[in-house]
Amino acid sequence: MAIVSMTGFGRGEAQAGGIKAVVELGTVNRKQFDCNVSMPRELGGLESKLHALIHSKIARGYVKGSVTLAAAADSGASLIDVEKARAQIHALRSAATALGLGDDLRASTLLRLPEMMRGAALVNDPAEQWVLIEQAAQDALDQLVGMRQREGVALEGDLRERFEALRLISEAIAPLAAAVPRHYQGQLEKRLAELLGAGKEGVVDPALLAREVAVFADRCDVSEELTRLASHFAQVAKTLDEGKACGRTLDFLCQELFREINTTGSKANDADITRLVIAFKAGLEAAREQVQNIE
Repeated sequence: MAIVSMTGFGRGEAQAGGIKAVVELGTVNRKQFDCNVSMPRELGGLESKLHALIHSKIARGYVKGSVTLAAAADSGASLIDVEKARAQIHALRSAATALGLGDDLRASTLLRLPEMMRGAALVNDPAEQWVLIEQAAQDALDQLVGMRQREGVALEGDLRERFEALRLISEAIAPLAAAVPRHYQGQLEKRLAELLGAGKEGVVDPALLAREVAVFADRCDVSEELTRLASHFAQVAKTLDEGKACGRTLDFLCQELFREINTTGSKANDADITRLVIAFKAGLEAAREQVQNIE
């Protein structure tokens, strides 16, 4: 099983007994699971069941969708409840006459009358419509999950390349870091010679010079940071190989990678290492943005 994207869309339809149910679902990035599906007021009692069904397939992300019921095209049923419309029009005209108001009713008035569309009349008992809605929702979820999985495959390949590039940068830092104390010692000896003048090299105590270099070497040692970076990269590879929902785990590992590379940059005291650290941070930020797209 590959990692899964948090972006996708699905649409499902189901038809029975002259009624057609349509469910549309779309998902985008979000740290937690959140679901907002609009449906006819008469179906409000089914909302929790639909949310539970969606959550069984979607672990993380923001789900937005809709549920509609209508008379099936081949059912022969009118989209307008004519009898109910006739009763309401009669009531409106009677009220207008009683109040001395003009009769300005038109055909478009039907659209503003409550519950005139046949879809509302279809819902006598929401529980009876659940089987139809569930079937349409399952089809929508199958499409949605399929799209998220296909995009997840592409995201996984991209993330593996990005993290591998970062690992190579971290490995390039190690030999540069090892040479920093030696470079510092050479620079220190040169400056002391210039300050003391030619022929006075022996004035500086070699033990004192060695102690200064040792203190500097300890202060700029980044071996622990590089070891932790290597460990984090191994964890990233293991997490991707497991193929489970890993967005939160990878996001945490990105934070830890940034912590270690940031410390490396502040301790290294070397221009070449600083350039690599900057490149690492830029690549890590791009990788972390991609991580936000996976479940």
